[in-house]
Amino acid sequence: MMKIDPLTNLPEGHALATHPLSATGIAGGIADRSAPDRYATMQYRRSGHSGLLLPAISLGGWETYGGYRGAEVAQACLHRAFDLGITHFDFANNYGTPPGSSEIICGEIIRRDLPRDELIISSKAGYRMWPGPYGDMLSKKYLVASCEQSLKRMGLDYFDIFYLHRTDPVTPLEESLGALDQLIRQGKVLYGGVSSFNGAHFAQSVRIVREHDWAPVTIHQPYYNLLRRTIEWDLLPQTERAGTGVIAFCPLASGLLTSKYLSGSVPADSRAALRWGEETTAQRLTERDLSTVRSLNEIAKARGQSLAQMALAWILRLPGVTSALIGASRPEQIDENVAALNNLSFSIEELASIDALTKARP
Repeated sequence: MMKIDPLTNLPEGHALATHPLSATGIAGGIADRSAPDRYATMQYRRSGHSGLLLPAISLGGWETYGGYRGAEVAQACLHRAFDLGITHFDFANNYGTPPGSSEIICGEIIRRDLPRDELIISSKAGYRMWPGPYGDMLSKKYLVASCEQSLKRMGLDYFDIFYLHRTDPVTPLEESLGALDQLIRQGKVLYGGVSSFNGAHFAQSVRIVREHDWAPVTIHQPYYNLLRRTIEWDLLPQTERAGTGVIAFCPLASGLLTSKYLSGSVPADSRAALRWGEETTAQRLTERDLSTVRSLNEIAKARGQSLAQMALAWILRLPGVTSALIGASRPEQIDENVAALNNLSFSIEELASIDALTKARP
């Protein structure tokens, strides 16, 4: 009589019974080839008052994957990130060259190699994607069409997070947030978010969704780093009051808060050399900022950290910050950045020295 394996519901001796997949591997139809200890050391933080947990370090595909780096680099970085416990990958409809390339390249890697149910995948819409009056900003038509397109590019059934990528001075905020709520009710999105909203605009968004009993704004993605601290007095008081999570993008100021540009020269394989052009590079690598960065680097060395590690630790020391969203063109950069979690505490003297270099007033 044929015996059935109770774990697999297949005949004993079947390949699946001999080499069982992980639970998520079975659900996703793929074998689990990732590091078995991937959840051993990563910190996970709740996004505001929601049930959404994000890794303290998340990985984005902005200018890199499908931009100045291709599929091979994307695969190496996504695999290494997941092996280190980074479960959140962030995209937008306009990322890559041409726009959408990042979603296509990374979507294929995610579908083929990674367990979907262990991941938080996000995308955004708000910037120009196609010609004509309906190809950008935050109208309901644009947002719904953009979400559908992004899901197709990535080959996914839903996004865990979908953002309004920027503010729209023309479209009523009620229309944009209503479109986001519709996508959530349809099951195409689990959590709604906004990006690059100032404090007043964010507070208005919270009032609107509460008045209409729509899905809450679960997370905000603002620009925030040691060199640009505006959200500390403009936005963070609002997100903490609303119970909304915060994931900081450009926490390393597009590489400026790393060792890459300390000498003042531009490495040939850097984003500045490959993407920015001379004029943009000159605007971003100002002597004032470089002088500040060199002084910050001395503080980091005294802490036993690289400049990048200290910059990330400084952001993540704040209880109102859920995650720091990094970019990476090499797996080694991800290793370095995740190691920032080994020391998130700062002395009063260290914070005072950093404030003296970087803190501006409203």
